[in-house]
Amino acid sequence: MHLQDKELLRKKRHRRVRYKISGTAERPRLNVSRSIQHIYVQLIDDTTGTTIASASSLEPTLRSELKSGGNVEAAIAVGKLAAERALAKGITSIVFDRGGYKYHGRVQALADSAREAGLKF
Repeated sequence: MHLQDKELLRKKRHRRVRYKISGTAERPRLNVSRSIQHIYVQLIDDTTGTTIASASSLEPTLRSELKSGGNVEAAIAVGKLAAERALAKGITSIVFDRGGYKYHGRVQALADSAREAGLKF
């Protein structure tokens, strides 16, 4: 299976999931996006189409302390940072959008660290 085929299947899964879930101002959508080298998270209010908060392994505070942005340790740090930023804005409950990725590895580590930091989903 080629890389393009895998990406098409992931996008197909993501469309199917997005049909069912949507974020609101009270309960925004935590969207996960990952690449080979980094992992990114956004808290999105779909009713207005705005990003409430975001975090990624590209941030200077995380880059200095992480060896790599594309591993489980980076995902844990990004999940914790995203949860802290959400709690600072008064958000405690979210809808998790794994972006069509398998709930495994980096995506699972990010979700678990966000839960441990105080987000409910």
